[in-house]
Amino acid sequence: MTDLGTWHKSSYSGGGDGNACVEIAHGPTRISVRGSRTTPASATLIFRTAVFAPFLDALKSRGLKMS
Repeated sequence: MTDLGTWHKSSYSGGGDGNACVEIAHGPTRISVRGSRTTPASATLIFRTAVFAPFLDALKSRGLKMS
């Protein structure tokens, strides 16, 4: 598997060990997203950098909070 970079947890991870959150890894040409609640290696979404901001904007326009 390709190295996806260093994973960063959302500031909305919750208490405890923060295992119910979204993690993001930044690369020069892509943004990788995974949920740490499930098996992280089995469910990773990879977006081209140019489409990630419009994806977040679409989520925000639907009332979802982003950190």
